[in-house]
Amino acid sequence: MRSNWRDCALGDLARIKHGYAFKGEFFGSAGTHVVLTPGNFHEAGGFKEKADKAKWYSGPVPKEYVLNAGDLIIAMTEQGEGLLGSSALVPRPGFYLHNQRLGLVTPSSSADADRRFLYYLFNSRSVRQQIRASANGAKIRHTSPTRIYEVKVRVPDISTQRRIASILSAYDDRIENNTRRITILEEMARRIYAEWFVRFRFPGYENVRMVESELGLVPEGWEVTALGSVVENHDRFRRPLSKMEREDFKGPYPYYGAAKIFDYVREYLFDGQFLLLAEDGSVETSEGYPVLQLTDGKFWANNHTHILRGTKRASTEFLYLRLERQPIRGYITGAAQPKLTQAAINRMPLVLPPRSVLHKFDEQVQPVFRLRATLVRANTNLQTTRDLLLPKLISGELDVSALPEPQPVAA
Repeated sequence: MRSNWRDCALGDLARIKHGYAFKGEFFGSAGTHVVLTPGNFHEAGGFKEKADKAKWYSGPVPKEYVLNAGDLIIAMTEQGEGLLGSSALVPRPGFYLHNQRLGLVTPSSSADADRRFLYYLFNSRSVRQQIRASANGAKIRHTSPTRIYEVKVRVPDISTQRRIASILSAYDDRIENNTRRITILEEMARRIYAEWFVRFRFPGYENVRMVESELGLVPEGWEVTALGSVVENHDRFRRPLSKMEREDFKGPYPYYGAAKIFDYVREYLFDGQFLLLAEDGSVETSEGYPVLQLTDGKFWANNHTHILRGTKRASTEFLYLRLERQPIRGYITGAAQPKLTQAAINRMPLVLPPRSVLHKFDEQVQPVFRLRATLVRANTNLQTTRDLLLPKLISGELDVSALPEPQPVAA
């Protein structure tokens, strides 16, 4: 039933406030607050943490530009392709700052509009297309509150809005919970790795003496080698797809480029656990480590990411944890376009424990990574279902009038 739906403009539902021009002299690697940018949005919507690239701020802060938990913000500048108009809900209070390239969305006092419903409405295909179509700018597109106010939408009464937001939020809450569990599992594996292979407190270490090597003191019997001797390279199987090809090729499998998911396609080139290292462009983090991704499942990859896998001598999990903290600045070539070649990867040094130690290590961490992979797959399924439901719920194609109305959520 859609009798309780009405046609209106976004300007009838909400007001949008520009952010503050925070001064560059106060940006740094540490500070009291983090300034949000369009890079803190996922393309499909949602808040994106950028721990290694956070814009810390140490200067004076106007109180009205400190964001609260639950605040609805929108990207007004297309910092990256597809980001324009993306919206997100701020996850914590008093920590993030509202800068000039973002809009703070507040439901109009005269309108029956639910903040969480507006979040999903902004991330719907129709609204995003209208925002992009009305934007200006050649290389970098911008929008404004007045342009957004003109976007045409069809919305239900406040009770139906809350029902729709509650359904979609349930998926997002599960995804967020799984993401937290994934982070905990990864930290568990890192701590085991550091204990065994950084502090050298592996099982039986008390009976092994330390000896000199070209990389410093290492346990006796451990081999100093290069990464290329213990890793398989699968770059020859990768294949790029143009944006038009990806549009015609939409499907469930991730399409990777530079160790990042760019799209989803209906075919795959790889199936299993692989390490992806960015080959060119942004090949290192702000800390000087490689841009790295651990996959587990079916995916497609283009020619901007290296595809690596462990061998009998060293598991993929061990290599992933090793490479996470591998300084790579000395291995990068190219000034205008930084590049990490396969030859450079092969030269990276590695202290390789005996197989008996690696076997015990794998027994410890592989169950952790299997659970991690299960949660990653669960999140993929949840995201797919949510993305299928969103347009049907936002348009009223699915009737939710028979569902009980949820209790209002405090901002």
